[in-house]
Amino acid sequence: MILLLGSLAAQAADWRHGYELMKETGLMSGTLYPLLMRMTDQGLVEAEWREPEQPGRPPRHVYRLTASGLALARDMATNSAAVAKLA
Repeated sequence: MILLLGSLAAQAADWRHGYELMKETGLMSGTLYPLLMRMTDQGLVEAEWREPEQPGRPPRHVYRLTASGLALARDMATNSAAVAKLA
């Protein structure tokens, strides 16, 4: 979840496709999509359907952090940096 939060926070205003997130994080679909669903249920991520850019392609979900999700990502990054300084 930390890896996914960081990836989404890096482009917080942008809607992101799951495939793009898989490539960026290295998470497999069986890990990524359940995480995204859980994070959506927790109010950390918002999801919506987007119509395809090319005719004949199916609609796809896109995801981005909510304000709560972005706050959590920033808190985790701050805490992680503080721990790294102690080490």
